[in-house]
Amino acid sequence: MLRGFKNFLMQADLIVVAVGLVIALGFSTLIKAFTDNVITPLVNAAGGGGTTGLGFHVKGQLVNLGALVSAVIYFIVFMAVIYFAVVVPYRTYQKRRGVIVFGEPAPTKSCPECLSEGLPEQARKCKYCGSPVVASAA
Repeated sequence: MLRGFKNFLMQADLIVVAVGLVIALGFSTLIKAFTDNVITPLVNAAGGGGTTGLGFHVKGQLVNLGALVSAVIYFIVFMAVIYFAVVVPYRTYQKRRGVIVFGEPAPTKSCPECLSEGLPEQARKCKYCGSPVVASAA
């Protein structure tokens, strides 16, 4: 049972989706800080109103650049932690298993007959139309 759970957790697609989700959550924090502390005060300044904090004032509204800079720093630190705590160990684990993840994609070529993309460099025949593929086609 535990081996099956470990295999489930170590699937490449699951890790890629998890990393993507974490990046999206971190990015959403950055976007929220930008809208809450820069865009919203500028919009409120057009209609009047007030707030407190660091930054500069436009018609009594604070454009809080300090919170935006803080969110950018948070985002960078958060992504570094995710990279070093999740991506690097996972890449090392998969490399020991003989699987390359988060690396450069293998070079490919296209078929001169049907113009299909993504054929492996070693391919001698197109997997879609069956026509011969020469080594110089790229």
